[in-house]
Formats: sequence, structure tokens, C-alpha cells
Amino acid sequence: MVLWWIGNVIFLLVVIPLAVALLSRVLGAAERIRKASDDILAGGVAVIGELDNTPDLLATTDTTIEEVADGAVRYAGSVAKLLPE
Repeated sequence: MVLWWIGNVIFLLVVIPLAVALLSRVLGAAERIRKASDDILAGGVAVIGELDNTPDLLATTDTTIEEVADGAVRYAGSVAKLLPE
């Protein structure tokens, strides 16, 4: 019976505080992870907001590329006429 009481005292004074300390550390890490995931979600929502006008920007880019390509072809043709063969 004495060993039973000694076991109970050890359980109350060692095991339970140790379990509480470990649980506290795990919950602290989980809270930091939750905060980081909330920040990532907020950043993702901000990025989605920036992508709303992407089709219009891509259309502008296509037009600009066509104009640059036409200019480059004209320039290359002019340079080809100036260079001796």
C-alpha cells in the first residue's frame, strides 16, 4: 500500500507537471503555425486581388510584342541593306 501512495505522489509531482509542460510547448508551436498560416492566407488573397486584371495586361503585352517584332524586322532589313555582303 505504501508503494501505491509513493507512485501516486510521483505521478502528481513529476508526471502531470511534465505532461502539462510538454502540452504547453506543443500548443505554443501550434499557435505559431496557425498565425503563420493566417499570414500566408492573407498574402494569397492579396495576390489574387492583383491578378484580376491579368487578361487585360496580357492583351496589352501581346500588342506590344507584335509592335516590337515589326520594328525589329524593319531595323534588321535596314541594317542588312547597309552591310556589305
